[in-house]
Amino acid sequence: MSDIRVVPGNPREPQATRLLQASHALMQSLFSSEDNHFLSIDELCVESVRFFVAKDGDTTLGCAALANKGDYAEIKSMFVDPKTRGRGIAHKLMHHLEREARAQNISVLKLETGDTLTQAHSLYYAHGFKDCSPFGDYEESPSSIFMTKTLD
Repeated sequence: MSDIRVVPGNPREPQATRLLQASHALMQSLFSSEDNHFLSIDELCVESVRFFVAKDGDTTLGCAALANKGDYAEIKSMFVDPKTRGRGIAHKLMHHLEREARAQNISVLKLETGDTLTQAHSLYYAHGFKDCSPFGDYEESPSSIFMTKTLD
């Protein structure tokens, strides 16, 4: 795991696009269209969103984004290549997102995730997230779990 580094990425770079497309396909296979809240590649390329990739050499293994919402930041597009899971990549991405939020003077992180994504839930709880009510433009949904964390 020591060779894996998290760096700013470009959602339009082919390896990042491949991961995002795999993530979107998985979400579409698990949830109805009204319960899919992923950002499109274009939406990940706006000024208020910082996109990061986890790399081992020249290979992109995972990605995550931080969307600055003013009084909080939302974690989006967290995905690790299924073939490389179990190497701590998601944890490295989470630590990097927290550092980025602090660098932007943001003290609250929020996220929405699917109710059946139990590995994601475990990751977020391990990083100190707690369940919360819907935020922003989200509405209550049985397939969504909302989480928040206040940074120290």
